Amino acid sequence: MAYDLKEKLVVAISSRALFDLEEENRLFEKKGIEEYYRHQIERERKVLKPGAAFGFVKNLLRINRHFPQRLIEVIVLSRNNAATGLRIRRSIEHYGLEIERAGWTAGRPISRYLRAFDVDLFLSAHAEDVQEAVDAGVAAARIIPRRYKKRKRKDVRIAFDGDAVLFSDASERIYKKKGLEAFLKHERKNAKKPLPEGPFAKLLKVLSRIQEHFPMEKAPITTALITARNFSTFERVMRTFDAWGVRVDEAFFLGGVEKERVVETFGADIFFDDQDVHLKGTSRKTPSAQVPYRRQETTRPKKNHKHAKRKK
Repeated sequence: MAYDLKEKLVVAISSRALFDLEEENRLFEKKGIEEYYRHQIERERKVLKPGAAFGFVKNLLRINRHFPQRLIEVIVLSRNNAATGLRIRRSIEHYGLEIERAGWTAGRPISRYLRAFDVDLFLSAHAEDVQEAVDAGVAAARIIPRRYKKRKRKDVRIAFDGDAVLFSDASERIYKKKGLEAFLKHERKNAKKPLPEGPFAKLLKVLSRIQEHFPMEKAPITTALITARNFSTFERVMRTFDAWGVRVDEAFFLGGVEKERVVETFGADIFFDDQDVHLKGTSRKTPSAQVPYRRQETTRPKKNHKHAKRKK
């Protein structure tokens, strides 16, 4: 029987998001694809250093140890030629990452393969691939390439912005068009009405279902909402989470205060936000990823994740 990914939390990641390939990327941009391939093949045995999303992936995969069957799958999807995959595979084995699936498109768009792998989250440093994934209805974000210090903590911590990430950008559009007072008035008026789902709402729901298998203080996943919203919008946000049946462990309503130090203090393995103005600061100490706006309306079949059985 074929291995069914529909029952898993599937994260697809580019090789440049998983490993530090910035030197190689500069070589590609300066000298072209042939020189890039030659460079990678000649350095087949040289292990790559961890990239921006490495810690997030490593800690996420540890969650599988709590279940009798794997619940989380990470798939490398790369624009590289398959021949360069030898170095990636060697680096994966060196770090002991349980990644058994990969795809190589030789420069062609990755986004068209995401549905074939039932991907729930796609991370890449390539802006075009990320935008196409979001347009196709897949939760995706452009990771900001940077090297970070190794974290000793073994749980996975994920922080989300609110509007245009967990929630739709409908309320944010009111703020941009009519200003803060109009935004606050709208949110208070609709306090009992759940916010529409944003691109990462489904991912939060899947993570929350995994959390349900553990006592709150022992869950291997900790989530946080870190939003620029004022505390006066608290009711609508909390009622939204209640309507979705999800749990968010920590929540910060900053009312315009910079996010950088709060994100760093939370200790996020990754932070998702739609605005570069916030990510410029947070990415100094915390792996950060930009969620682009959707350019067109497309639909994606819903996935039904069954509850995993907890290991006794």
